[in-house]
Amino acid sequence: MTDCIFCKIAAGEVPATLLYDDGEVLAFPDINPEAPIHLLIIPRKHISTVNDLAEADAALIGRMYLAAKQLAAERGVAESGYRIVTNCNRDAGQLVFHLHLHLLAGRELGWPPG
Repeated sequence: MTDCIFCKIAAGEVPATLLYDDGEVLAFPDINPEAPIHLLIIPRKHISTVNDLAEADAALIGRMYLAAKQLAAERGVAESGYRIVTNCNRDAGQLVFHLHLHLLAGRELGWPPG
């Protein structure tokens, strides 16, 4: 996708502070954080929404969650708690149409979410 900001970050065309990169999955800080720790975890492969996932993407999605686990542990919030959020389409709040996880932590996160 030539107009996808996350694809441009994955290709190195747009700068980002990469906190994780295993060749298939990247993580970087959200530019509009909603918590003291707010990271985005994305696949290099462009997948627009959860609705666009295929069976062949199962291992990739697992890698994204394992990256989240590692990032939470590295930041010392694995035991105190963190939230992983995925929005699907506009009504759910998806702003960038490239599948991504939000890892939020560093404060008590209320429930239900907004």
